[in-house]
Amino acid sequence: MKRIPFRQVDAFADAPFSGNPAAVMLLDAWLPDAVLQAIAEENNLAETAFLVPCPDPETADFDLRWFTPGIEVALCGHATLASGHVVLSAAPGMKQVRFSTQKAGVLTVMRAKSGYALALPSWPAEDRIAGSELQAISAALGAMPVEALGRGSDYRVAVFADAAAVRALQPDFRAIIALQTGHDLMVIATAPGVETDVVSRVFVPEAGVDEDSVTGSAHAIIGSYWAKRLGRDAFTAYQASRRGGHLGVIVTGDRVILTGGCRTVIEGEFLLA
Repeated sequence: MKRIPFRQVDAFADAPFSGNPAAVMLLDAWLPDAVLQAIAEENNLAETAFLVPCPDPETADFDLRWFTPGIEVALCGHATLASGHVVLSAAPGMKQVRFSTQKAGVLTVMRAKSGYALALPSWPAEDRIAGSELQAISAALGAMPVEALGRGSDYRVAVFADAAAVRALQPDFRAIIALQTGHDLMVIATAPGVETDVVSRVFVPEAGVDEDSVTGSAHAIIGSYWAKRLGRDAFTAYQASRRGGHLGVIVTGDRVILTGGCRTVIEGEFLLA
């Protein structure tokens, strides 16, 4: 019986039962991909983060991969923040931890006054979407955005006039899956906020997550858009899911730095026969 240390962490959370839950599991060495996927399906959280000590400590402290219940993803912000929380909580003398990833480079989680700061690559959505694709996005979300943007085949951003429009969306998740042109399309609905500068909701049904609770990677996509529109590099954001979560966002060069807190809610072991 193999025993794997297990932590469930609410990321971008000020208190338990808010933010986005992630499982964080530290391994001695990589298990087969099919086993990692099966563990993530068993955990049934938006993301399970798997950490293995990096063989090259000059590059990073850990190698990191993320799995939803359905697929492995290229970038996950909240599970990276949760992973940083687990590592730094166990090592009070560490100021930061570096994670080497397969498709997003080296990601760093640092201690900050608000809890932690996570540096992600800035992946702006800059392709204008119009015509039949705009109509399809509108039909899938149930409302017509003011504008729509894309990044490659994996990200679509629908910008609405106000926060009320974003909160009122009743998306058709099958229709969102039908928009699929990539491996795991993420659809981000966003608008100016009321109590925060920006509000958003995020839908990833193909990955097994109809609506994500708080999505760090989505803010790596919309960060530069809102920095330009607001006329400043730092702003506050709220993801208006059922659980909800607050993020601080700073756009600097080719990075988007997200700040927020974490709360560990479960500690134990995953028993793998």
